[in-house]
Amino acid sequence: MKIYTRTGDAGQTGVIGGRVDKDDARVEAYGTVDELNCYLGQAMSFMDPDKYSDLLADMLQVQHELFDCGSDLALLKQELRPYKVKAEMVDALEVWIDKYDAETPDITRFILPGGSTVSSTLHICRTVCRRAERRVVTLARTQEINPEVRRYLNRLSDLFFTIARTANHREGVADVEYVRSAEVFRRKS
Repeated sequence: MKIYTRTGDAGQTGVIGGRVDKDDARVEAYGTVDELNCYLGQAMSFMDPDKYSDLLADMLQVQHELFDCGSDLALLKQELRPYKVKAEMVDALEVWIDKYDAETPDITRFILPGGSTVSSTLHICRTVCRRAERRVVTLARTQEINPEVRRYLNRLSDLFFTIARTANHREGVADVEYVRSAEVFRRKS
């Protein structure tokens, strides 16, 4: 099998149910999800397997789910096949957020991205995830999408924030608070 097909040389690409321009909002959305998946793979490559075995397993699942998001975003019409991203996947992200948040110290102010290599890369994932979410919002204005993908990406960016803090905590690196911030978060109860 050859990797190249030459079918995109004129500026179009295949999606599920047809062909669209390579700069179509749909391609921008699933392309940004793919970019996010690449950054997540990079973050995982920095994780010590002993220290991060739980996170590595969870993030591998997220990588598969990001492929599901991309697949749903590449679908022109739901009638072509059922959506893959379900509400239960969002619920699972919330469970992980709560689990990993319980591991970290309280914060009351915004924090600056950074600290350990793992944390810094997870903050990149968070911001790329937010961009992917914005691309999906743009797409949804004019085309049919699975609304669970938008919800999933919204919650996933919260997970990336949480696990970036978890990574710093596991590495013994303190988060740096944004000093010009008022208190914006409540303490854990």
